[in-house]
Amino acid sequence: MSNQAMYYEKTENDKVQCYLCPHNCVISPNRIGACGVRENIDGELYSLNYGKITAMALDPIEKKPLYHFHSGSTVLSVGTFGCNLKCSFCQNWNIAHQIDHYISPVTPGTLDCTPDQLVQEAEKYAAKGNIGLAYTYNEPSIWYEFVYETSKLIKEKGLVNVLVTNGYISKEPLADILPYIDAMNIDLKAYNMSFYKDVCKSEGALEHVKNTIEQAAKKCHVEVTTLVIPDLNDSIEEIGKLAEWLASISSDIVLHLSRYFPQYKLDKPATPLKTLNVAAEKASQYLNYVYLGNV
Repeated sequence: MSNQAMYYEKTENDKVQCYLCPHNCVISPNRIGACGVRENIDGELYSLNYGKITAMALDPIEKKPLYHFHSGSTVLSVGTFGCNLKCSFCQNWNIAHQIDHYISPVTPGTLDCTPDQLVQEAEKYAAKGNIGLAYTYNEPSIWYEFVYETSKLIKEKGLVNVLVTNGYISKEPLADILPYIDAMNIDLKAYNMSFYKDVCKSEGALEHVKNTIEQAAKKCHVEVTTLVIPDLNDSIEEIGKLAEWLASISSDIVLHLSRYFPQYKLDKPATPLKTLNVAAEKASQYLNYVYLGNV
């Protein structure tokens, strides 16, 4: 099941330019964008992961992590495949980056699902305390068309929508979906541009992610997560600047400082607990709510 994409323009020689995220990929016929899931088919852009679910679980809301949003409740969490960043430390790399496996004609474990069917699934779990849907596990913004349609239906049912996202999305699609989103956990992967360039393979991403946090904080509940990685983004000065910037939006924004463990292509040793504790002390000079994760 594929679906025509939103936010693109046709260019010369049957190429298309995608504007969903700041990569602004120019995609030739039969080629795929940087996210791995938006393909130019005969001069039109299609979403290859529309309606394809690779992971589903009824999770505590705190696992997203969201600590100040409907605490004690559960949320039906769903994800697909693909991502528009290429972080060497990806915690869900087997979902986000094993794209060839998921787009094969027959894929064990992949569920084809319509927005209506997913909403029915969310309603079915309401009796078990489910408050709605969390789009997570991979990057939900590149599942945009499916998430957008489903989130509108979820709101009609009086349930909530949660995005767990890297925040790397263009302004227009962000503005269009925000009215249907109740809470977001946004990864602010580092507070330095070279980290995004060298580790996530996306130059200039920091400013786009900051814009997402600023815009989302005006419309819905926002919590922020930073995975603290030795020698890459664990400078106490940098953590302080990150927290100070968040506090300039609101000192009540929740910050989760998460412990890194070796994963995917990065084999640095795990973050020392002392580093996290000192980082939390520094961030708490600016923010009212700082929590440690993966400890």
